[in-house]
Amino acid sequence: MDRPFRPRLKPIPAAISATGSRRNLEVTVIGCGLAGALLALLLARRGHRVSVYERRADPRRAGAESGRSINLALATRGIRALTAAGIMERVQPLLIGMRGRMVHTGDDVAHPPQLQPYGQRAHEVIHSVSRARLNRLLIEAAAAQPGVTLHFDTACTDVDLARGTLTLRATGSDTVRETSLGPTFATDGAGSAVRQALGSAGRLSAHIDELEHDYKELLLPARAGGFALDPNALHIWPRRGFMLIALPNIDHSFTVTLFLPRHGAASFDNLRGTADIDAFFQREFPGAAALIPDLAAQFRSNPQGRLGTVHAAPWAAGPVLLLGDAAHGIVPFHGQGMNAAFEDCVLLDELLHDPRHADLPWPELFQRFEATRRPDTEAIATLSLENYAEMRSDVLDPKFVRQKALGLELERRFPQAFIPEYAMVMFHAEIPYAEALRRGRLQQRILEQLDTARLPDGAPDYGLAGRLLASAEALSR
Repeated sequence: MDRPFRPRLKPIPAAISATGSRRNLEVTVIGCGLAGALLALLLARRGHRVSVYERRADPRRAGAESGRSINLALATRGIRALTAAGIMERVQPLLIGMRGRMVHTGDDVAHPPQLQPYGQRAHEVIHSVSRARLNRLLIEAAAAQPGVTLHFDTACTDVDLARGTLTLRATGSDTVRETSLGPTFATDGAGSAVRQALGSAGRLSAHIDELEHDYKELLLPARAGGFALDPNALHIWPRRGFMLIALPNIDHSFTVTLFLPRHGAASFDNLRGTADIDAFFQREFPGAAALIPDLAAQFRSNPQGRLGTVHAAPWAAGPVLLLGDAAHGIVPFHGQGMNAAFEDCVLLDELLHDPRHADLPWPELFQRFEATRRPDTEAIATLSLENYAEMRSDVLDPKFVRQKALGLELERRFPQAFIPEYAMVMFHAEIPYAEALRRGRLQQRILEQLDTARLPDGAPDYGLAGRLLASAEALSR
């Protein structure tokens, strides 16, 4: 019998002493989104004093930004980080477990949706969570931690390494002040002002590879006080060149997101008026459209978001380090942007307080962090782009579905030698992203060979599978 998931990482005790020369530091965090709030909490629990600056209003008093981003999926790497911060139990009520992809290939009547499971053990689920609710919880936890000072409505507009200053401006005013530049962590997102300032000063290079597809969110409301769709799945309406997805919310609604090219025959360009919007959804997603009464009105009023991959090099300059989306933002199709940023925070916290690195200067410490972490962030960027093709198109391919089922069977028969790539990314925090990508490529070649070399009755040749996996393991040593 499968045992429920239990994070192996123990919480960092509150106010545990830092090691070596890094005791009672005064540090700055720019950005109080998910990663910034978590990092502030982790560092304060070590006994450091943390000043956090956020350009937006305090979400504890102001409403969350509507339509700002797609729903989030919390997986094992994120759970590991929240456990380390000692708040996973508080996060749990915000979560809805999704055990697989519910694939809607047609009108849901003649072609009922089919579940493609993410894994095969009880704990192998991913969790839908509201960005706004999770961010607020993290901010509340950070604010309650001694040593944390939060400054909202305060934007960082410049970083001057030569003078050793940060320039801060009150949002909506001309009031500007400077503060001395100490150890500073930029968690201010894919549009990072800190990254732009360092780039303008010639201290790093950065660009964003924009996807040719944009996204738009819609709300599918509760129906008769309950969920209108199965709440324990991520719903996908794949249409090869584009797709619609829906993730459950704890109020029984679903957040629905359309991913569609900006230009072309089927594109956002051609969805301007109510008639165009209604016709498109009735043609492509009639089942979903029937569950959203005010679909066209929502579509016209909600913002259209861009998607892209952030490339920055290096991530650090002097005592300043980019983290999360500011350093390596990715497209959302593997559900790993938040999880990767949270993993950044935990790995940095561990590195900062490793006694072997206690006397390293900040630039050298940050270089070490980047050298260790960059291969993994590049790997998850690649995997995320590939997963878009998988979600909108491959899930419709019988060969893909067949090989997915074969991969799960190989995992059952050879659990020490085969873990599906998706499972490595989502459920095995001990396997780095780069290793998941490497092993996934090797395993895909094995799946292709086994799918081709089936026995006369059509069954997979598990004897051949064992030999191929043994050979692959030998080559990996």
